[in-house]
Amino acid sequence: MKIGLTQMDIVWENKAKNMAKATKLMEQAHAQGVELIVFPEMTLTGFTMNTALAGEEMLFSETLQFFKNCSRKYEMAIAFGFVEDFGEEYYNKLMIVSKGRILYDYDKIHPFNYGEEGKHYIGGHEVKTAEVEGIRVSGFVCYDLRFPEIFQAVADEAEMILVIANWPKERILHWETLLRARAIENQCYIVGVNRTGKGNGLEYVESSMAFDPLGERLTKAHSKSELMVIDVDPDEVHKVRNRYPFRKDRQTELYETFYSMTGEIS
Repeated sequence: MKIGLTQMDIVWENKAKNMAKATKLMEQAHAQGVELIVFPEMTLTGFTMNTALAGEEMLFSETLQFFKNCSRKYEMAIAFGFVEDFGEEYYNKLMIVSKGRILYDYDKIHPFNYGEEGKHYIGGHEVKTAEVEGIRVSGFVCYDLRFPEIFQAVADEAEMILVIANWPKERILHWETLLRARAIENQCYIVGVNRTGKGNGLEYVESSMAFDPLGERLTKAHSKSELMVIDVDPDEVHKVRNRYPFRKDRQTELYETFYSMTGEIS
C-alpha cells in the first residue's frame, strides 16, 4: 500500500487557501499512485482555539464534504483533521474517507491542556480501528502520542497507526522519539504527519515521518518535500510479531490492578 505523508504549510485560519494547498498535494499523490494520503491536525485552519471559525456540524461540514469529494475525484483514501460542532460542544477529530464514505471517525482523547485546548474542546472516549485499502488502521491526534496506553489498546488489531499533529519545533525531539517508541512497543507501522510553517506565534518544521514495526525509519530525515511516499506491507507486521512475540508476554489484567492500587499504599 502506498502512503502519502504531507508536510503542509497551513495558512492560519484560512480554509480556502488551505483547500487549494491540499488539492495540489492530492493531485501530486494521485499521480504517484498513492492509496492513502495523510494530512495534519486541523488541516484547514491550523491548531486554533477559535471554535466559531473551526467548528462545523457533521451533516453540513464544508471540510468533510470537500475531502469526501476529493476522495472520489482522486481515487484515494484521505486522512485529515477538523473540528466538529456537536451542539456547542467541540471535538478535535481525525477522519478517514474513501470513495465519498467515512471509514474512520475519531475524537482526540487528550486535549492539550498546556495550550488550553481543554477549555475549548471536549476529549473523546473511544479508540477505534478500520480497514483502509486492505490494511487495518487506527489513528490518534497530536498530544495523544504522549499516552502509550491508547496505542496498546488498538495494537492487537492495528497494522498501522496514524498520528496527525501540529507539533511545534521546540519539542520536535519528543515527537520523533515517541513515534519511534510507539512503533517498537506495538510492533506496527507508525505514520506521523506534522504541519510546517508558522501559526499563532508558533513555528513548525518539516517532521512528518514513518517507522516500520521494528522502529526503522522509512522516510528521509529532514526532507523539505511537501509530499513523501512510502510503501507499507501489512504482512511485515505479522512477520515481525511472529518472529519476536513480545506482545504475548504482556500482562494487561495485572497492569490494571496497578491502576486500581494507586493511592491505597501510604
